[in-house]
Amino acid sequence: MYKVYHRIEQIAGNVITVNAAGVSYRELAEVTSAEGVSLAQVIRLEGKRVFLQVFAGSRGIGTDARVRFLGHPMQTSFSEALLGRVFTGSGRPRDNGPAIEENMVDIGGPSVNPAKRIIPRNMVRTGIPMIDVFNTLVESQKLPIFSVAGEPYNQVLARIALQAEVDVIILGGMGLKFDDYLFFRDTLEEAGALSRAVLFIHTAADPTVECLLVPDIALAVAEQFALNDKRVLVLLTDMTNFADALKEIAITMEQIPSNRGYPGDLYSQLAARYEKAVDFDTAGSITILAVTTMPGDDVTHPVPDNTGYITEGQFYLRNGRIEPFGSLSRLKQLVNKRTREDHRTIMNTMIQLYAGFKETLEKQSMGFRMSAWDNKLLKYGEMFERELMDLGVNIPLEEALDRGWRILADCFEPAETGMPSDLLEKFWPREARPQDAGEEGGEPPAGEAEAAEQPQKSENDSEKEQEKASQE
Repeated sequence: MYKVYHRIEQIAGNVITVNAAGVSYRELAEVTSAEGVSLAQVIRLEGKRVFLQVFAGSRGIGTDARVRFLGHPMQTSFSEALLGRVFTGSGRPRDNGPAIEENMVDIGGPSVNPAKRIIPRNMVRTGIPMIDVFNTLVESQKLPIFSVAGEPYNQVLARIALQAEVDVIILGGMGLKFDDYLFFRDTLEEAGALSRAVLFIHTAADPTVECLLVPDIALAVAEQFALNDKRVLVLLTDMTNFADALKEIAITMEQIPSNRGYPGDLYSQLAARYEKAVDFDTAGSITILAVTTMPGDDVTHPVPDNTGYITEGQFYLRNGRIEPFGSLSRLKQLVNKRTREDHRTIMNTMIQLYAGFKETLEKQSMGFRMSAWDNKLLKYGEMFERELMDLGVNIPLEEALDRGWRILADCFEPAETGMPSDLLEKFWPREARPQDAGEEGGEPPAGEAEAAEQPQKSENDSEKEQEKASQE
C-alpha cells in the first residue's frame, strides 16, 4: 500500500518537506502537481519531517501537491541489453532507445563483504606505458586521476576505455559539458567499443540530484555484471562535481558546513563509492578509475585530500602527461613480479635517471657548465618524454619494456645504469654491446685488422732470411 500525503510543509530550492511516518532514508516518492509528476528521493529524516530532493526541480510545485511514497529506494534495470546504450543520471534513456525495466536492482547498497574478496593479483593492460610500466593498474583497484581543468583527462579515460583488457566498460559522467558527452559517445562508437560499454551521463544542464545518482547507478550495474563473471572497469568523471553536488544540497538543507563548505560526511560519501571495487572469489571483478579535478591545482583541497586516504594511490596528470613522481599505484608490486623479470628493474632505473635529468635541467637553467654525464641525462630525458611519457604512445607492455632498454642503450654504457649484470646480459640490446665486436659477423678490432692485412711468414721464409744475413 502506497502512502500518499496531500500537504507540503516547506519548499527550499529543489528540496520539499512533508510530515510523514514509516518512511525510510533514500526512499523514492512521486510528487504530483499541476506541472505533472516528478520523481523525488528522501535525503534526510528529522522525526516526522521528511526532506525530499526533487529530481526535475521544484518549479511549479505548490504546497497542495500530492506526495506518494513508493516504498523502495532508487532502482535500475540490469540485463545484457544495457550494453551499447546511453542513459541519464537517473537511468532514463538518453539515446532515444527503448526503456529497460526488467530485472530491477537497488542502487546505493553496501559494499561487498571482505570475506568474499580476494587479494588483487591480475594486471589490467591499458596500452599506456606510463601506466602499464611505471604504475600498473591492478584488477579490483580503486585509483583517482588528479588533474586540473584543461588537462586531457577525458581523452585519457576514452583511450583506456578503448584499450583496457576487460569485458565491460561502464562510464559515469557527472557535470559534463555536452561536447564532452558527445566526445565519449562518438569515440567509443567509431572504435567499435560501444558494444561492450554502458554510459550514464549527467550534463551540467541536468538536475543536481541526478549527479549524485551517477556513481551509485554505475556501480550497481557494474556489480551485477561482476557477479556474472565479467571483468568490469568503471570510469568516473568528475568526482569533484559529485562533491560539489553534495555541498549544494547540504547548503540547501542548512547543514553546518565543514572544510570549504563541504558537508562533514564527505569522506564517508566518497568511501561508500570507492569501496565498491572488488575482486570476487568465485566471480568477476570491479576496477574503479575516477577523475578528481583539483581547483587551483591544490592537492589539499577537501576532495583530493579525502580521496587520497581512501584509494590505493593516484595518477597525476600535468602538462598533458602522467607525472611519474607524484603518481603511485600501491598495488603494482603484486603484479610487476609476474609480468617480466626485468619489469621492476626497468621501472626503478628509468625513474631514477629521469630524476637526474630534472636536476640537470635546473643546473642548466642556472647557467652551470654541463658535464659529459649531464649531456647524457639531457639526451635521455628528451627520449624518455617523447617515446614513453607522451600520451600519444600506444604500445603493449613488452614493447614498452624493450623500448626502455633501447633508450638506455642509446644514452648510457651498461655499467652506468647500475643494473644487475644478469639482466644486462639478457636484455641489453645486442647492437649496443661493445664486447660483441669481434664475434662472428662483427668487425674485428683495429689492431687485429691491421695484422690480418699483413701476409704471414712461414718458418722456411724465416730460415732463408737468417741464412742470407749470415752470408753477408
